[in-house]
Amino acid sequence: MKKNLSTLSLSLSLGGALLLCTTGVQAQSSVQLMGLTDVYVGSMKNAGDAGRSAVVGSGGMTTSWFGVKGTEDLGGGLKANFALTSFIKVDSGIQGRFANDTFFSRDANVGLSGGFGSVTVGRGLAPNFLPSILSNPLGDSFTFAPVILHMNVPLFNGTGWGSTTPSDTGWANEIIYSTPNFGGLSANLHYQFGEIAGDSGKKNVGINALYFNGPITLTGFYERDQMSNPAVPSTYLGTTKTDWMLGGAYDFTVVKAFASYGQAKADNTTNKAKTTQLGVSVPVGATGKVLASWAQTTLSATDISRKTFTVGYDHFLSKRTDLYVMAMADRITNQAKGSSVGVGVRHRF
Repeated sequence: MKKNLSTLSLSLSLGGALLLCTTGVQAQSSVQLMGLTDVYVGSMKNAGDAGRSAVVGSGGMTTSWFGVKGTEDLGGGLKANFALTSFIKVDSGIQGRFANDTFFSRDANVGLSGGFGSVTVGRGLAPNFLPSILSNPLGDSFTFAPVILHMNVPLFNGTGWGSTTPSDTGWANEIIYSTPNFGGLSANLHYQFGEIAGDSGKKNVGINALYFNGPITLTGFYERDQMSNPAVPSTYLGTTKTDWMLGGAYDFTVVKAFASYGQAKADNTTNKAKTTQLGVSVPVGATGKVLASWAQTTLSATDISRKTFTVGYDHFLSKRTDLYVMAMADRITNQAKGSSVGVGVRHRF
């Protein structure tokens, strides 16, 4: 009997120790369910559209998404990180940004971070994304931000107007090295494997740099792309495309000014797409701001250009929820004029 009691006591002690160890490990780890929902009601007409559409749309100011992200402290300043996040159309409940978008097209990666910076492997951001959203006042709006529309949203209305970004805002099968922060300056190096059997030379490579110092934001990127995204399996673009941009912002307190300039070109043509963007964000009280942005993209081999201007108001009800109203004018040479207006709500969780 004493032996049994001793055994039970030892088992309870070991169990308690294991429980404490498990609790300690959990205290060093975190997994978060997070995301953003954005829905708007609008009357939409892009340049060249035959008619106007009344819509309930998703992602007026930010593309709606959800997913999980996590980190584990491995000790000695080293951490393991992962992210699995998916885009969703909140107006309809359909997964993805468009037909055949991969499920975790926003993020699907794992990596390590520490004093050396970080290394991430899987699907993640392309070099163009952060510089483009940081240097315009409407951020990552794929519905109303003029420079984002020109860079990333092709028109399928017979105008033949395509996006200037060669290969999406996210890359699959990539390795990203992010440097530590050096006095406000950091950089990200991107390498995407083509994964084409018998042709290991096809790939996407790129770099971006970010600088923050008080009221100053400076950024830029360069890409050399041969692979499409988010195609599964990987698909060769048929040529090599390059894309670069320089941009920044300065906060004068009473107004924040934004500007960017970039070019895109393919090896199989002499035509260049040259894009200029100017914008402002003006605070209104403690919870609102007026936003305005103008972008022009000119094709060097023709007299064709696209000009888009958006003005609107964004009002925060809390740190996580805001209401917005946006109006946009869109023009392409020799095409029907477009104009759009939308009112929406955005919530982060």
